[in-house]
Amino acid sequence: MIRVGVNGYGTVGRRVADAVRKQKDMELVGVTAANPHYKYSIAHQKGIPLYALNLKSLEAFNSSGYTMKGTLNDLLQRIDVIVDGAPDDNGPTNKAAYQLAGVKAIFQGGEDHELTGTSFVAQCNFEEALGKTMLRVVSCNTTGLCRTIGAVDGMIGVARARAVLARRATDPDDVKKGPIDAVVLDPTTIPSHHGPDVQSVLPNIPIVTMAYKVPTTHMHLHSIILSLKKPATKDDVVKALERAPRITLVDGKSGFKSTANIMDWAREMGRDRNDVYEAIVWRDSVTVVDGEAFMFLGVHQEAIVAPENIDAIRALTGGYTREESMKMTDESLGIVHR
Repeated sequence: MIRVGVNGYGTVGRRVADAVRKQKDMELVGVTAANPHYKYSIAHQKGIPLYALNLKSLEAFNSSGYTMKGTLNDLLQRIDVIVDGAPDDNGPTNKAAYQLAGVKAIFQGGEDHELTGTSFVAQCNFEEALGKTMLRVVSCNTTGLCRTIGAVDGMIGVARARAVLARRATDPDDVKKGPIDAVVLDPTTIPSHHGPDVQSVLPNIPIVTMAYKVPTTHMHLHSIILSLKKPATKDDVVKALERAPRITLVDGKSGFKSTANIMDWAREMGRDRNDVYEAIVWRDSVTVVDGEAFMFLGVHQEAIVAPENIDAIRALTGGYTREESMKMTDESLGIVHR
């Protein structure tokens, strides 16, 4: 059994913790918490062991009636791998603590690629992560772009990529940032950071991205243009996407006309938290004109990196091929390759 800890129990941390508990080859030793919060009461009700971030946090939890297993330092002594779900920019400090404890670590896309030197999307570069001690699972948007562009590049070849990202304003439970009554350029300069982030996984794909925020909280929507290396039809592009794991194609004629329809689909499928782990491509949006492929891509920002974190754990600890790991992860989370 791979002994796993999760440092941080926010949007990503909660999902990774639950996903770890569904793996036959993993044990969730515990999650860390900074301050008493209803989220940690829920974790306790689920039977997830709680560790305080530090001694000050431990005192706050004890005074609030929580039963804690210790601190982060105690957790690090009991695990093989830590998944870091801490707020952005804590990576360098946390990395030093993990190295001192001799624990392998997985960081999230809010940290810089240079923190670990390896950025990860399972279907694109699983093998590159084998034997590493630390890696970074890229952001939700980058994960969706890498899966989609990588699938087309693998079968047809992509000479260059262009993408415009309509980003959700904030997550559903965040009342500090939104909803907003505006379309916000994010950033006003071009390109956005997403292109270089894609190249940390797919270094041979020239890409330019631009982004803006819209008043929604559930999903991002990308408009993608791919210049193809060889002649191809719409059917060729669709076939490349259909053959790729963790990409689901939907059609407007079937009622999928918005991101809200995608979230409703996940809810009706009985997904935990209505999570959409797949990159969603509208099949009827796929078009090829003058050697360029066009498509719409939907990305559920809260969930898409959860399976990547599980595969990253296996990549760091070894013993599995990409196909073996992804199959185990997908079966445990109810991801159906269609």
